[in-house]
Amino acid sequence: MIGESIALLVAVLWTTGALFGELASKRLGALPLNVIRMVLSLLMLGTALWFLVGHPYPYLADGETWLWMTLSGLMGFGFGDYCLFNSYNLIGSRFSQLFMTLASPFAAITAWLMLGEQMTLLGILGMSITIIGIGMSVLSKAPTKEQHHLTVKLPAKGVVFGIGAAIGQGVGLVLSKVGLEHYTATAPLEEVTSIFAYPVGGTMIRALAGLACFLLLLVLKGKTQRLVTAVHDGRGMTFALLATFLGPALGVSLSLLALQYTEAGVAQTIMSLVPILIIWPSRLIFKTKVTALEVVGAIIAVLGVTLFFI
Repeated sequence: MIGESIALLVAVLWTTGALFGELASKRLGALPLNVIRMVLSLLMLGTALWFLVGHPYPYLADGETWLWMTLSGLMGFGFGDYCLFNSYNLIGSRFSQLFMTLASPFAAITAWLMLGEQMTLLGILGMSITIIGIGMSVLSKAPTKEQHHLTVKLPAKGVVFGIGAAIGQGVGLVLSKVGLEHYTATAPLEEVTSIFAYPVGGTMIRALAGLACFLLLLVLKGKTQRLVTAVHDGRGMTFALLATFLGPALGVSLSLLALQYTEAGVAQTIMSLVPILIIWPSRLIFKTKVTALEVVGAIIAVLGVTLFFI
């Protein structure tokens, strides 16, 4: 149960980090915030590695580890987090994290394609239930002159970003698992001295790839001045620091540690509890109205994810 317990802790950390992430994103902007998050996470991860192995970088990682972790970073941080923080701005952290439940099906599909892991009928049923749960939360009845009809209560762009964030996390998780297998195979435990060096080192490689991606986007979009403005926003930087520590630094590192003790699907399922955990604090902080149907939908979505990996 070690892996499952770690995954549950990750869910709590990601819930808190999502709330701070929404606050920071609305003050700093999604792209500048992601650059800041990656820089802060590299500083935190480098410090952790210095204490763990005596080097501020994953010095024992081989070429294949760097390759797979870089791909994971581009997919999970570069693509996934870019979508996630844009969705925070458009639909808020509560609905964004609800769409993140789709990360589990995307992880399972990717694992099936890349690693040959089987998709069962029960898993397909779970995927369907998850989608139904999300639909219940995001759909509402809108009055017309003639009748009530179902309509999506969220902006379409926010929905697309939410789904994109789930794809990034799900695919990135599987790529990380492949990278960790290479890392642990080529760097025996007696050489790294601490089992925590694997997930921390792997996350650092992912963060480097994410930073490169975000810096490139920042330059191409001509938003470098926004980054300068963002770093002078003391309150926004505080939110960014907390979101970074709870997310890409501690949270993601622990999520990779969980992968070493349990299957990717099981870990992702438990980490998908965020949409339920975030409902009450989101209502408390952002004063958002929460309907009974939205709560039921979120619970059904998480239950669907759980069923997916039984």
